[in-house]
Amino acid sequence: MRNAKVHTASVHGALAAMVACQVGLHACAQGVRLAAPLGVLALGRSAWSVGLVMTMFAVFPALLALPAGRLADRRGYHLPVRIAACCALAGTLLAAASQSLLTLCAAAALSGAGAGFGMIAIQRSASRLASTDAARLRVFSWIALAPAIAGLVGPMLAGVLIDKAGFSAAFLALALLPAATLLAARAVPAEAPAEVTAAAAVPTKRQASAWDLLRQAPFRRLLLVSWLVSVCWDVHGFALPLLGVERGLSASALGSVLAAYAAASMLARLLMPLLAGRLASGTLLAGAMLLACAVFGAYPLLHSAWAMAACAAMLGVALGVVQPAILASLHEVAPPGRHGEALALRSMAIHTSMAAMPLLFGAVGTAAGATVLFWLMSAALGMGSIQARRIRPVAP
Repeated sequence: MRNAKVHTASVHGALAAMVACQVGLHACAQGVRLAAPLGVLALGRSAWSVGLVMTMFAVFPALLALPAGRLADRRGYHLPVRIAACCALAGTLLAAASQSLLTLCAAAALSGAGAGFGMIAIQRSASRLASTDAARLRVFSWIALAPAIAGLVGPMLAGVLIDKAGFSAAFLALALLPAATLLAARAVPAEAPAEVTAAAAVPTKRQASAWDLLRQAPFRRLLLVSWLVSVCWDVHGFALPLLGVERGLSASALGSVLAAYAAASMLARLLMPLLAGRLASGTLLAGAMLLACAVFGAYPLLHSAWAMAACAAMLGVALGVVQPAILASLHEVAPPGRHGEALALRSMAIHTSMAAMPLLFGAVGTAAGATVLFWLMSAALGMGSIQARRIRPVAP
């Protein structure tokens, strides 16, 4: 009994350290995401330059995803997380030393790469703390809180310091976050060499191609669902302001709608550990997508900020549930020893979408309006829920 309690305490300590590591990396990236564009504008540069900086956040995580996944499969947790933290630390220190378009692009690229690189290793190692599907869903519910916390900490820290002390002070403060990640990572136990990688025993020729994972139908379906959810987030962030302007809502009213979404999303992730033993990941995933489908279908029919805030809260619940369910399902459908590669392909799809989809949204929104964007997304989510119900774990 005592050994079981010690093991449970060790697992909880490792999980808390992993959450802290991810908060440090993501809060740094989110802070730079606010500070870098403002720095570009302060230099008197054009909107095109701002777009270039913002693209850096998505391009480098997409390019580095597969190397990050393979490194995590081969070497475990600590080396990838150290590399990630050093990337973010280097980017923020570079921007603190000198603000130019080049250094701000480098800060965006390095902090984005650090967040993406570290996320893959953290998610892969977190799954190894759980021995059952329900426990894995609980673990990923806690891990999914990290980006939500980071989204509050990073921009707030950067914004306050830019106003009070300038850009250099803000970037220096953001550099403390990946430094804290390096310290927190020491609390995560190292994996035994025999546990670090089943991939090391896999022939090099097979290791060289992560794309053969796409031959497995369950993984393809889950990757499609994950991409749809990512697009769903982007469409909501892009189209809601357009719809609000069409409805004559003020900036503060739109802010309250987005706040309702963020609060509900965080609440859903806090409550997920209570639901983990009651519902399967696939059931949660399909149900959440159907709820999001209904929300996107209803949005264009609404005209008041209160009604939109209610819709946003329901969407926050749906997407708050989806993230842990996707990660838990991914570890069920990915082959043993290749979870890092599977996470890498997911990360690559998401970050490539983040870089490319806003251009498509802009074209559709300009040609047809926000209503069409919402209804297209609703239809896509409805079809995606069908694929979610068909996801089944691969045979061992």
